[in-house]
Amino acid sequence: MATIKQVAELAGVSQATVSRVMSGSSRVNEATRQRVEEAISVLDYQPNAFARSLASNRSSSVGLVISYLAGGMLGRLMTHIEQHLRQHNISLLIAVGHANAEQEREAVAFLRSRRCDALIVQVNGLANSELRALASQTPTVVVNREVSGIEQQCVFSNDVHGGYLATQHLLAQGHQRIVCISGPLSQQDAQRRVEGYQTAMRNAGQAANIRVVEGDFTEAGGRTAVEQLHQQGVAFTAIVAGSDDTALGAISALSERQRRIPEDVSIVGYDDERHSRHIAGGLTTIHAPAEEMGDAVAALARQLIEGTAKQAPACFAPYLVERATTRPPA
Repeated sequence: MATIKQVAELAGVSQATVSRVMSGSSRVNEATRQRVEEAISVLDYQPNAFARSLASNRSSSVGLVISYLAGGMLGRLMTHIEQHLRQHNISLLIAVGHANAEQEREAVAFLRSRRCDALIVQVNGLANSELRALASQTPTVVVNREVSGIEQQCVFSNDVHGGYLATQHLLAQGHQRIVCISGPLSQQDAQRRVEGYQTAMRNAGQAANIRVVEGDFTEAGGRTAVEQLHQQGVAFTAIVAGSDDTALGAISALSERQRRIPEDVSIVGYDDERHSRHIAGGLTTIHAPAEEMGDAVAALARQLIEGTAKQAPACFAPYLVERATTRPPA
């Protein structure tokens, strides 16, 4: 493997000049730059990235702590983060926290040990105080969660509004007995979607019909919630689901009980995953702006590295996508 010393000897310059060429310094004339670049090409020189990061105090990498690698919305988010950073010659390192505080701490420690220039964290277990402490030590972007004290470093979707839109859509069709199958209520996004549901129900004079069953954003959770509602004898004509997967699980369980969608039960999902469009007629859902959020997250990470970040949180508005799983009650 070629060394910087060999490049310098072939080009007839000092090692310091080679370093300046590789860093893009303007302190090198064009003829010298061309000789160095030709020597690098001839020798196929590959600089030691870790050594360069030590010398420049930059690794040209950003670390991402994500709850799960599976999941359509998180996948779309990661894709846009990676694409944006790659366009600016920044590598993305990923560690998984599994929505568990201890594993999230381990993931953060791992990425910091790799000298990442900034961290992007989509976490559920770490307390706000831990995130504030992390942000004081390392340029940090918090995804899909608003943390007091570092609001300007948070990028999130307005989940209260999303939950409200889903419920208001059903209320406008004439439904009154609307139940909500939430995500894990330990998570801020799930809490806020429920808040939107409850607000819409109260505003419509349906406070007595508010019913929340806690799920886990999964298809299995949707099935379990429907079984629980039937075992308890709860009457309902519509469901607001915490995610599209939850909605699909609920639809499966209802179908097994010969309850038709939407003739007997209307249902609204959340996230607007690709697979939600492939059930018959498509799933009515709330579109979560994962792509736009991913771009904003990556841009904010770069701004924090450069010290040019704007002092305002980035809140994105979801919207309703009406398809075939909702209609007025019979």
